[in-house]
Amino acid sequence: MTQSNQSARRDWAGGRRDYLRAWGLPVAAIVAGAFVDAPARAAIWALALGWMGTACLLNARRCGRTHCRYTGPFYLVMILPVVAAGSGIVAMGAYGWFALAAGILVGGKLIWWASERAWGKFS
Repeated sequence: MTQSNQSARRDWAGGRRDYLRAWGLPVAAIVAGAFVDAPARAAIWALALGWMGTACLLNARRCGRTHCRYTGPFYLVMILPVVAAGSGIVAMGAYGWFALAAGILVGGKLIWWASERAWGKFS
C-alpha cells in the first residue's frame, strides 16, 4: 500500500461520518448560533471553532492532509474576533456577525481549496 493510500485511509476529511462529526456538526452549530443573542452566539461559535481547529490539527498530524495544517490555526485564531464581538469589546450589529460568519466559513473553504491545489491533498 502506498503512502498516499495509507494517508487517505487515515484521513477524517475523507470519510462522510468522520467529516460530519469533526466539521459538519460545528458548522451546523455556527449556523444555528446565528439565531441566538450575541453572548450565547460567541460561546457556541468559539466552541465550534475550537472543535474544528483541533480536529484539523489532529487530522494533519494523523494523515498529513495539507489543508488541515492551515485551516486548523485559522479556525483557532478566528476565536479571537468572535470572543471580542460577543463580549462587546468590538461593537457589531447583525451585518457584522454575518460578515464574520461568512469570513469563517468561506475562509476555511478557500484555504482548503488553495492549499490543496498548490501542494496536493497530502503533503
